[in-house]
Amino acid sequence: MSKADLLREVRVEGLSEAQATRHIEALREEIRRHDYLYYVLDRPEISDAEYDRLYDRLKQLEEAFPQLITSDSPTQRVGGQPIAGLPSHEHATAMLSLESVTDPDQVRRFDERMRKAAGGPVHYVLEPKLDGASIELVYEHGRLARAVTRGDGRVGEGVTENVKTIRSVPLRLHAAHHSVPPFVALRGEVILYVSAFEKLNRKLIESGLEPFANPRNAAAGSLRQLDPRITAERPLDLLVYEILAVRGVSFRGEDEVLDALRRWGLKLPQKIEMGEGLDDIMAYHAHWAAERDQLDFEIDGVVVKVADLALRTELGTTAHHPRWAVAFKFAPRKEVTRVEDIAVSVGRTGVLTPVALLRPVEVGGVTVSRASLHNREEVSRKDIRVGDLVRVHRAGDVIPYVVERVPEPGRKRGEPWTMPERCPACGAAVAERGPFTYCPNHFGCPAQLVGRIQHFAAKDALDIEGLGQETSAALVERKLVRRLADLFALTPEDLIPLEGFAERSARKLVEAIRRRKKVELRRFLYGLGIPEVGASVARDLAEHFGSYEAIMEASREELEQVSGIGPKMSEAIAAFFEDKRNREAIQALLDAGVEPTKAPRRLQRPLDGLTFVFTGGLERYSRDEAKRLVESLGARVASSVSRKTSYVVVGADPGSKADDARRLGVTILAEKEFDALLRKAGAGR
Repeated sequence: MSKADLLREVRVEGLSEAQATRHIEALREEIRRHDYLYYVLDRPEISDAEYDRLYDRLKQLEEAFPQLITSDSPTQRVGGQPIAGLPSHEHATAMLSLESVTDPDQVRRFDERMRKAAGGPVHYVLEPKLDGASIELVYEHGRLARAVTRGDGRVGEGVTENVKTIRSVPLRLHAAHHSVPPFVALRGEVILYVSAFEKLNRKLIESGLEPFANPRNAAAGSLRQLDPRITAERPLDLLVYEILAVRGVSFRGEDEVLDALRRWGLKLPQKIEMGEGLDDIMAYHAHWAAERDQLDFEIDGVVVKVADLALRTELGTTAHHPRWAVAFKFAPRKEVTRVEDIAVSVGRTGVLTPVALLRPVEVGGVTVSRASLHNREEVSRKDIRVGDLVRVHRAGDVIPYVVERVPEPGRKRGEPWTMPERCPACGAAVAERGPFTYCPNHFGCPAQLVGRIQHFAAKDALDIEGLGQETSAALVERKLVRRLADLFALTPEDLIPLEGFAERSARKLVEAIRRRKKVELRRFLYGLGIPEVGASVARDLAEHFGSYEAIMEASREELEQVSGIGPKMSEAIAAFFEDKRNREAIQALLDAGVEPTKAPRRLQRPLDGLTFVFTGGLERYSRDEAKRLVESLGARVASSVSRKTSYVVVGADPGSKADDARRLGVTILAEKEFDALLRKAGAGR
């Protein structure tokens, strides 16, 4: 039977399973071909109506013969039922980040190192640096086995069902023009085009939800949805640019890799080029720097990679990045526009942030209409007023903020701007702490409540699965939750009318909330969002005082007896518990049945009172493992070096923290010395 006969409409009745199999395979092959032409090559051969007829025929046959449905069938792309949670998967090989540079001299030095290693000229692969969400695709015997987010570079989250909804991703690699290996792991970037991003944000704002900050966040958020049907509604694309690991096939150079990726039916970034030497790199960088504002997708630089795979192996990697590649980033974009007004937003912690409402301006392909002014002192220092012409900058090409006022000689300016005396959300009298203005009505301010619910439900707090930003916003908007205690009075009937909830999911969330009534004291303290109290301080308070009542009644002097708590922290903690509104809100939680379990008094531990800072990669320990070890022995781990730091542990390729330690005279430990210290404390290897 010819291919044309297999593709024509047939009567399902009377078909044998063998006949149905031939028709189904022919339809799948034809649909995959048209998907590749449309989504990868942007060169469709048939109309949408004709494509739909092919798809409908396939669906009809699969419904009649469900035993013939396979996971790589085109009909299995559309998102199915919500998944309970995102599983963790170890990557086939580490997904390292790239060393980033912005100075041409740094690129010149990189080129010199490569030429020295090669003993002569070096050929480079030059490609745009996509600003999206990194992903690993694993194909086994040509079929998509799993898709995994980058995560920490070694372990990521499984998002296979979500990635299947991206039409440019082949569920089965094309085998007609290039042999398909039994196993191959690929690296790519999931992107959301700028035009689609603007439509998505407009929809979120109209629904009363928080918009995404940029296309990259939108792509990552869409990719990690628990419900693949939501992912399917968002026009994501996936571009592949690297083979992470492969078995059964070998390549000599990057040109062979790129050719294989294309022949397997994968979509690659635009205009990947081969170059030689510094002049080609600079010309390529200049081209994309000039073109980036005309693109419908975000890039923040170009990637320069050694083309010779044998030389890559010889050069190797550090703990963080390959030595054979570099990201040559663009300078941050700045644009000029006018301040139409200055509004005030109220965050989860009650901090009031002045926000410039701008005449819309294109900054890096994104329309910016608002930008942070940080705090009242920053507004005063820059002397920003309504009506001023200002220069806007996207920090890291992400968050817009006002850099400076652009002088306009002879133009009359508006009145100096001042922070309101009352919270714009709840009317409470505001207070000041340093350069920041904040609303002290922590638990009664609706603007703070959405963030407080999320924080209260966070992993280090009560760990309530399913209570994220969208649900929290809906609960506050519908006035189902006016204070944290109201969470424990919710019923499934309250939740079912909310978008995204059905009877089962509503019951599941209510049960998850009620299961957390009995909670460890450290988690309860962290969940309250007490100023200066993170997860480790909450643990120290719980272990030192043992009960919530003892902490609430503790004086500043008593609080300072806890390791790591100084005058500033003790003042903030004591002031929190002295506030009548905070006490009433916490008492309401206790009255609702929340029971913080008493913590055992902490015994003396070998590293009590010491503070560690880590920099560089360790061979024997992961960063998280090293942190857990020293904390289990009583020490604290800080993110920056100060004169109070006890030790700075230095691994391979350390950062500026090692220099800070030398400058401040802080003791530096190599990994061997760190391991010896741990062994002495009873925990080393």
